Amino acid sequence: MIASLRSEFLARWTPAKYERLLAILAAECGAPIPFRICETPCFLDAPLLATLEQSGRELIEQLSTPSYRAISEAAVPAEFRAPNEDPKPLFVQFDFGLVREADGTIKPKLVEIQGFPSLYAFQPLLARAYIEAYDLDPALAPRFHRELLIDAIRGSHAPENVVLLEIDPLHQKTHCDFVMTEKLTGVRPVCITQVKKRGRKLYYDRDIPIHRIYNRAIIDEQIRRGIAAPFNWTDDLDVEWAGHPNYYFRISKFSLPHLDHPTVPKTLFLDRIDKLPEDLSQWVLKPLYSFAGLGVVVGPTEGDIPKDRRDWILQERCDFTPLFETLDGVAKGEIRVMYIWLGDEPVAVSTIVRMGRGKMMGVDHNKGLNWVGASAALTQA
Repeated sequence: MIASLRSEFLARWTPAKYERLLAILAAECGAPIPFRICETPCFLDAPLLATLEQSGRELIEQLSTPSYRAISEAAVPAEFRAPNEDPKPLFVQFDFGLVREADGTIKPKLVEIQGFPSLYAFQPLLARAYIEAYDLDPALAPRFHRELLIDAIRGSHAPENVVLLEIDPLHQKTHCDFVMTEKLTGVRPVCITQVKKRGRKLYYDRDIPIHRIYNRAIIDEQIRRGIAAPFNWTDDLDVEWAGHPNYYFRISKFSLPHLDHPTVPKTLFLDRIDKLPEDLSQWVLKPLYSFAGLGVVVGPTEGDIPKDRRDWILQERCDFTPLFETLDGVAKGEIRVMYIWLGDEPVAVSTIVRMGRGKMMGVDHNKGLNWVGASAALTQA
């Protein structure tokens, strides 16, 4: 998006520098990154980045009203409703696609939303690695809100009394983020099956008490894999949540039909539609609570419409504009803006960029292609 930086980068790019990027990441994380890292960072101009961040704040404001809180009570299934819910989400993310309008301006369009932590610790490393591997200006690195992230994860507790809770963390694609989280905070990843419960208290690793949980365990995955946890989500546990589990449901695709904002495409609850749109090719079918693009159908047919329409939405399709010149064609970009809400206002602390040329922007949907995958946003002040 910053044309001068883009052209200079492409002129100086070499395969050896890309291998150096991957080597830096592998050395920091202790193993090769299991998902595809794009050959290039995304050079975002400051005004567009500011627009993305402001749009996210405006959407969070809509999601924080008493009326939406009342509506979203219906989003949390009774069997997973955890007590002692925080009055506001600690972590919120918005995924925006970029579309060029008829007048030439670039506008963000909301794709996904989640009230669940993302790769908060890995993304600063990825940005630094691009700068080191390609000898870029260090001033391009985004600000890293290090202390804010540490406070959000650990709270007032010693690192050994906080756990990053996940399902089989050693084999998750996001394990690189867990490694960087532990380096930053001292908080270890712990499998949900290895936690012990006695009364209202939880323990791990030779009876170390757990006072706070940085929750990365996705309930959808637990259900799909039939994972038995030693506690129920509904238990009144003597722990603090760094990312209360109810917000996985409250702030999710369930939220989309309730938002009124220029960035939000028309979105409908499938079970509230009397008649399907005539041209389904211009819509996207999405399950409400799946993760990482599971179950999403771009341009569905009537045969794709489930018989049980509960927990599904139809979202008007937005075709992202290819904007990013690469040595293998022009790529599309999706920008995830990540917030931490500890104080009075949510703070945009990082971005994730997905580069792609497929129907969807996730890494799994651009296999076999070069100059696509996970990337980082660099910008000039």
